[in-house]
Amino acid sequence: MNFRHLLATLSLALGAAFTHPAIAADTAVAPDNAPVQVAAADTNLGTALAQGAGTSHKAATGDAVDNPYGLDALWKGGDFVARSVLVMMLIMSMGSWYIIVVKALEQARLRKHGRAAQQSFRSAASVQEGAGALHERSAYRFIAESGIEATRSHNDVDDHMDMNTWITTSLDHSLEQVNARMQGGLSFLATVGSTAPFVGLFGTVWGIYHALTAIGVAGQASIDKVAGPVGEALIMTAIGLAVAVPAVLGYNYLVRRNKTAMDELQVFGNVLYRTLLRTTRAKA
Repeated sequence: MNFRHLLATLSLALGAAFTHPAIAADTAVAPDNAPVQVAAADTNLGTALAQGAGTSHKAATGDAVDNPYGLDALWKGGDFVARSVLVMMLIMSMGSWYIIVVKALEQARLRKHGRAAQQSFRSAASVQEGAGALHERSAYRFIAESGIEATRSHNDVDDHMDMNTWITTSLDHSLEQVNARMQGGLSFLATVGSTAPFVGLFGTVWGIYHALTAIGVAGQASIDKVAGPVGEALIMTAIGLAVAVPAVLGYNYLVRRNKTAMDELQVFGNVLYRTLLRTTRAKA
């Protein structure tokens, strides 16, 4: 029995000796191969992300470059009528802004000349001296010189018109000339403000007509085929409103400023009239 037990013990020892080195070898090799597998997986993931980012960038760039809608497409794809409407509204807009800026500067200069006229005539010894101190292009100087000329030329007038009526007529005529000069260009603003929206609407109707015709010929009525051309046509209405609104606002602003300036000129004309009449009677 003891001999059998000894043989069994030796058999178990030999089996353990041959089995444990294989397990140890597998255990030792596994940690060396694991980092290689993880690194390979990371490399594949980075390559996939880079390819995805490049594809997304190309798609975004292609959408930005190949956008078939907008003002550029409207001009390139429009016919003679559509381009004529765009050019007409551009001319209206440029003309409106030019008149608004020029008239605003003229009114500012007129108010400056008005303050100078008050100071000049307040310190002048005579009407002639006060008028001579004003700017050559001043409306106040023009009115003053008209009144002075009226007093000098009264002798050449029919005796039925007295000095009072003659001076009044001359000053009123001068004020009307100044008012007409100040009103110049305002009719253009009124015309643009009232017609530009309808010009833009005409361009919209024309563009929608051609867009629907092209869709009918192509035989496709999907949303991408309809929304683009119709949206481009609606831009015409937006442009018409963008042209009309500044023209209307500028017209109202200039008319209000002209009224204030003419009231100041009327006051100056009344003071000048009384001064000239008093001076003429004193000389007589």
